[in-house]
Amino acid sequence: MLTRPRRDNTGLMDVISTAEVAAGERFAFWREVSTKLWVPYDLHCDPQLENGFRAQVGISDFGAMQATLLTTMPHSVHRSPKLIRQADPEVLKVGCIVHGGATVTQNGQSADLGVGDLTLFDTSRPFLGGHAPHIPTSQLLLLRFPRALVPLPLRELRRLSAVRIPGTQGIGALSSQFLLQLARHMHELSPADTARLSTLTLDVLTTALADALETPSTVPPHTRRRALMAQIRAFIRDNLGDPNLAPDSIAAAHHISLRYLHKLFQQEGHTVASWIRERRLEQCRRDLADPRLATRPIHAIAARWAFASPAHFSQAFRNAYGLSPRQYRQQGATVHDN
Repeated sequence: MLTRPRRDNTGLMDVISTAEVAAGERFAFWREVSTKLWVPYDLHCDPQLENGFRAQVGISDFGAMQATLLTTMPHSVHRSPKLIRQADPEVLKVGCIVHGGATVTQNGQSADLGVGDLTLFDTSRPFLGGHAPHIPTSQLLLLRFPRALVPLPLRELRRLSAVRIPGTQGIGALSSQFLLQLARHMHELSPADTARLSTLTLDVLTTALADALETPSTVPPHTRRRALMAQIRAFIRDNLGDPNLAPDSIAAAHHISLRYLHKLFQQEGHTVASWIRERRLEQCRRDLADPRLATRPIHAIAARWAFASPAHFSQAFRNAYGLSPRQYRQQGATVHDN
């Protein structure tokens, strides 16, 4: 019954959706998807929702890690001892709530999760989870990986099963920003992008889990450094439109010294200011090429991404792309017209 995954409209991510299945068969189809894609689960849904049930999952491989972006109506999943005996790939999963909410229970622990919250669960142990019944559609980023990839003792990791790692404070918040950015841009990532991001993503997860265990010293220094850089970049991207975004505010948000922040970027051949400017110019370039924004004035696009001076923006854009913003927009319009 399981249909072949299709590529999304960018051609970069495999997508499986109930939209391609007859209404009366959608929930049964989703049970099969869940088993084939993750591990065997018992799935349950309010009988009144079954005929109109809707769910979709986008799938990307991040090296040895699988990343899936799940968008679904409310239902529950149960990983029972019987199902564990049927198939036990000995993998861990970390979930990050992108929209909506969920409840998870494992190892005698339970947590209610909201947007940005993270949690860990072990597919070798019984598990119960449910998407918030009062929210029509929830979205969840799931990262699935072999236990051996995380350099932390399994006994310690199991203490985090179904524990809420808040996405609003400390390392959890910084890790959450990175994962939410990942979720928003997954459909744009090429296989080369995901290969490069696989190590960074694992570093971020390892750092977040070690911090939740209060054992950050167990994480190798190079892992902590790469995770910190990934979190800093995600923070910058989230705040690109803020004209007050500056090295001192970035350092303060990450509880590091301004000197260390500059050192991190220098080690990668950048300055903080140049990296911010390049990301802002990229966003302006995207907006100028977007036909939906064709009537938006160029100065408004520049201001949206914190370029206060139109003249300065025009010169910076020309230096980066070899054309003025107006020429770049006209070139894009010509391509769309053809």
